[in-house]
Amino acid sequence: MAAKPFASSADLAEKHRTLDVIADGVYALTAEGDPNIGAVEGEDFVVCFEALATPTAAREWLALLREHTDKPVRYLVLSHYHAVRVLGASAFGAEVVIAHDNTRALIAERGEQDWKSEFGRMPRLAKDADSVPGLTWPTQTFSDSVTIDLGGDRGDLVLRHLGRGHTEGDIVAWLPRHRILFAGDLVEAEAALYTGDAYHRDWSGPTLDAVAALGAETLVGGRGPVTRGRAAVDAAIAQTRHFLDTMLREVGAVHARGGTLKEAFAAAHAALADRYGHWPIFEHCLPFDVSRLWDELSGVERPVIWTAERDREVWALLQG
Repeated sequence: MAAKPFASSADLAEKHRTLDVIADGVYALTAEGDPNIGAVEGEDFVVCFEALATPTAAREWLALLREHTDKPVRYLVLSHYHAVRVLGASAFGAEVVIAHDNTRALIAERGEQDWKSEFGRMPRLAKDADSVPGLTWPTQTFSDSVTIDLGGDRGDLVLRHLGRGHTEGDIVAWLPRHRILFAGDLVEAEAALYTGDAYHRDWSGPTLDAVAALGAETLVGGRGPVTRGRAAVDAAIAQTRHFLDTMLREVGAVHARGGTLKEAFAAAHAALADRYGHWPIFEHCLPFDVSRLWDELSGVERPVIWTAERDREVWALLQG
């Protein structure tokens, strides 16, 4: 059997982009399983959520947004540190770039390695890679929550850290007036989970409990379509939890009996493929997911830094 192409290196077809006007002045751009991005209008400014992988890619999104509003971007909110979410930041000209305290620390610790890793895994997203001027650094960080007054009668946008999950620095953006949640990669709708830098037990337990407790009626996940209606939002959260719980059960069983990482990958793949295998980036993510969970079960508290070289080694072992 031929080896599978590395990560998403063979996924070179452009994705159809959809700009959803979720509510008055609330926008989401989705693209068939590529990273989602959003924006919220204040009285005289805009808050953008996520920045895409390069300034060139970000400018394409901003051109679509400018068909709806010409207000300046005052705030750029980064849900976490991964390169395909943050390296387009310079295109926004934001006055303030906001992230969690832990996200800033992770950029300092592993931002350079993550940049090379993610661009190697997903070359199509790295549109005009030379347009990236360097690492993206937040200018404002917080530990628990920050509230942005949108002005006039637009209400508040609340940024919250709900616990460790996809990374140790994930934040969500919550519009209580509209009950709209930008969840970042803590929830995926019809897209596989990437858990290579995750805290699986925290994520599947208290962190997702906190997401569900918000009672969102519209949810923009990290990938996949906008989820509308309380039942559909609850289903997206439940699907995310099921993916994590299945990994914990299958990889945990192999680990407990003294099996190998390759056996754990095979068990997780067999348990997840029927339900999730047709979803975007499933085959790409799973080797890195299982490798991180194996480390976690082995007592490695913080994720090992992914490098371009380590990516290839894990892929050759598990998907080669």
